[in-house]
Amino acid sequence: MTSMFKKSTLFFVFLHLKFIISSADDFVFEGFDKTNLSFDGIASVASNGLLELTNTTPYSKGHALYPTPLNFKSANGKTLAFSTTFVFAILSEISDVGGPGIAFLVSRTNNFSTAQSGKYLGLLNKNNSGNSTNHLFAVELDTMYSSDFEDIDGNHVGVDINSLKSNKSHTAGYYEDGTGLFKNLSLVSGQPMQVWIDFDSKEMQLNVTLSPVQMPKPNRPLLSLTIDLSSLMLNSMYVGFSSSTGPVHTSHCILGWSFKMNGVAEALDYAKLPSLPHNETEGNSGLSAILLPIASCSLILLIVAVTVLIVRRRKKYAEILEDWELKYGPHRFSYKQLFQATKGFKEKGLLGAGGFGRVYKGVLPTSKMEVAVKKVSHESRQGMKEFVAEIVSIGQLRHRNLVQLLGYCRRKGELILVYDFMPNGSLDKFLYDKTKPALNWAQRFQIIKGVASGLLYLHEEWEQAVVHRDIKASNVLLDSEFNARLGDFGLARLYDHGTDPQTTHVVGTMGYLAPELARTGRATVATDVFAFGAFLLEVACGRRPVEPHAQREELVLMDLVLGSWQRGLVLETRDQRLGEEYCANEVKLVLKLGLLCSHPLPAARPSMRQVMQFLERDAALPELSTSYLSFSTLSSFQNEGFDAYVKSLSSSVASLSEILGGR
Repeated sequence: MTSMFKKSTLFFVFLHLKFIISSADDFVFEGFDKTNLSFDGIASVASNGLLELTNTTPYSKGHALYPTPLNFKSANGKTLAFSTTFVFAILSEISDVGGPGIAFLVSRTNNFSTAQSGKYLGLLNKNNSGNSTNHLFAVELDTMYSSDFEDIDGNHVGVDINSLKSNKSHTAGYYEDGTGLFKNLSLVSGQPMQVWIDFDSKEMQLNVTLSPVQMPKPNRPLLSLTIDLSSLMLNSMYVGFSSSTGPVHTSHCILGWSFKMNGVAEALDYAKLPSLPHNETEGNSGLSAILLPIASCSLILLIVAVTVLIVRRRKKYAEILEDWELKYGPHRFSYKQLFQATKGFKEKGLLGAGGFGRVYKGVLPTSKMEVAVKKVSHESRQGMKEFVAEIVSIGQLRHRNLVQLLGYCRRKGELILVYDFMPNGSLDKFLYDKTKPALNWAQRFQIIKGVASGLLYLHEEWEQAVVHRDIKASNVLLDSEFNARLGDFGLARLYDHGTDPQTTHVVGTMGYLAPELARTGRATVATDVFAFGAFLLEVACGRRPVEPHAQREELVLMDLVLGSWQRGLVLETRDQRLGEEYCANEVKLVLKLGLLCSHPLPAARPSMRQVMQFLERDAALPELSTSYLSFSTLSSFQNEGFDAYVKSLSSSVASLSEILGGR
């Protein structure tokens, strides 16, 4: 009888445990109040079993790890498959504003004492981020944008290998079953969400899936990549979670966790998960007793005031949104977001103005990400759908030497485009603004190679060829370390789709236009190479391709350099602000390459892949042909003077206007 009672008691206790541990590499935690996880930092378990990696303590970190390391290698040394799922929530005292996020980790060590908080997520520090000896695998749920790690935004999921610079990342959300539409999720919304991480060791396929809690696991993962973890995983690895905070008071919580080696992690029972804390504001009864009569007497006035306010706000933030735009989802910003980001498009935040519109500095209210916001007037609706589709397509471009196009907004007669913010502005200011410090030759040569690399990606390395059509110094932006980012690609197409003939002149800039454009009106990769050639001469010489007020023999930079080359004095055309601190061979290389790229015959110009080989010294530059030396691209205009050159360009534009206007 006693024996039966003991067995019954043990069975009853087993049924009421909030977690099950079936083996060392197969466990389920549905609440953490009876677990033996290893904690450090400020990580703790609340009385209801909620695992709080961090609380509202600023600039802190917390870790929760499975207490014993797991074996991620088979007997023959191959990496084992694994599967895990967990439910998390990020609670912030400021709505829609978070700090750093949460990371699921697999690590060779359980000692994170040297890891930094903030953007390092309590995983690494500035000295060891990127070291192959870290043996660290992590899936980050990041709510803070960091340009140091080339984050795509301030609300993303990323796969990290030994570094906080993600191998692959995606804006947080999920793909809807059936329709395949992408649905955004705000990681800092305070709502519980579930993550699934599955690694197939045979296919070397890693899938990461995210969805709101209690929603079935979406069929299509958010992230999917082929990755070899054999050199990363060791026989003994710790698994768990890491999180850190910044200046904003943020709590990072785990409600449940399931893990399995060589199989599918067991599903979590949502009914057993602990609840999240709720902020409840206690009313002041005395104050209410005073305010209630006043509120009752002024109710009608309040309703009228609110109604007026709502009408004014709707008018203030009114924008155009048509049904066909719904499929572009995350690429569409609301006008309210951008209005708040730029503080009402105030002149104080104006970065610049040009043929394409006015550019303002902004800070997105949710992610606190710095952006450049460009307002472009566009009265015509013709081709708008095609243009937006193209903007979304260009927004998928990812390259270190391209300014990232983040999205767009439409409002009345305006298009608003949102880009990454570049703190050092455009290159032309450092070439021509005497108040700016002169760039040294090493900086200029690095900028040239950066722009060439970006153009190679546009022309040959993306899934579709992209023709920039307006390569020049003012469209090359510089980040905080003076790395070049080619910007404004694709903007000229806005005017191609329009019907206003006054806007067709913005298909290029005088001095960068290839001669065949006057005949065909068709931009190609070869016309981009021509413009890049003019750009090379511009950077090396510190002069614009066309100087209207210069002496006749110095009107056109290309002719000036070509003449100096023929006389063996080409180095004299270099920017005098360089002084004597320059590499003569590199300057000659750039000037000669500029002339080759600006060859009057498109077929004679090198491709951008060849250009990169020349710049990296992987191939020798060909000699300038005799025919080239005897014929300048613009020499046919020199005998008649600069007015004839302008007249010819005007004729080219008129031809383009007829072509585009007749579409």
